[in-house]
Amino acid sequence: MVLPADVQRYIGEGLECAVLEVAGDGRHFEALIVSRQCEGKRLLQRQQLVYAALGDRMREEIHALSMKTLTPAEWAATAAPPPSATAHRSH
Repeated sequence: MVLPADVQRYIGEGLECAVLEVAGDGRHFEALIVSRQCEGKRLLQRQQLVYAALGDRMREEIHALSMKTLTPAEWAATAAPPPSATAHRSH
């Protein structure tokens, strides 16, 4: 059985990641991938990078992989705290 740590290692060996988190049950996995290699690429191209890193494992060991692929700038924007609802406005 493939563990989330295995999938994380497989992706990390083929793709330079600033953030890489994988969860799953041995057949179905979810991954958060933040990589500079995603810069300038559309969603499909980003997914192809991950599939290339996984190689034949995607067909043989991993039944399903749901992924969120972001650039470091996109990740920083999503990690930013929301503006305070109580912020004072100057008049």
